[in-house]
Amino acid sequence: MLTQSTHISLLARLGETEDGDAWVEFQARYGELIRRVAMRRGLQAADCDDVLQETMVALGKAMPGFEYDPSRGKFRAYLKTVVSHVIFSRLRQIRKNQALHAGDERAASLPNIDHAPTSDQTLELLWESEWRRYHLQRAMRTIEAEFSEADRAAFTQYALEGHDAKETSQLLGVSIDQVYQAKSRIVKRLSTIIGQQVAEEG
Repeated sequence: MLTQSTHISLLARLGETEDGDAWVEFQARYGELIRRVAMRRGLQAADCDDVLQETMVALGKAMPGFEYDPSRGKFRAYLKTVVSHVIFSRLRQIRKNQALHAGDERAASLPNIDHAPTSDQTLELLWESEWRRYHLQRAMRTIEAEFSEADRAAFTQYALEGHDAKETSQLLGVSIDQVYQAKSRIVKRLSTIIGQQVAEEG
């Protein structure tokens, strides 16, 4: 379970080389996000694990003495830059290895990595998509603790899975008004939670 330390205090703790718990917490928060971005960029599971570890190594080298200054940019942009460089390095290494062992034709089947990481629009879109998903998943943990199973089921059926209100009410044995109310309350709460998460990360 994640500790309740603020994001800025977590970054400060990462700068303290002796604080192993901070790195465990950081990986618990962002590990799945990093893996999913790498996987959607075309890497296999084992390579995604390597991307995560190499990202942690890169951050480990940068963090001692690191002081977070929001005026210099948002944390998510910094993390995206680190992750994108690691992903591109991994893709280049795979292409090189395949070119040596299987010829250029097989290597050419890998995702195009001719552009620099900072100009790769595909990775930019993937990162933003997965960042939103990451925040929604985090927020949903709070929703699970705060709302009844009936409200969550109505929200899932109606707002997430695309059933209409009448169908949802029939499936769950609740009134249509209850379906509307569950969606309204949960959407409002999600908006607040996600806003707080984003503000915390800077």
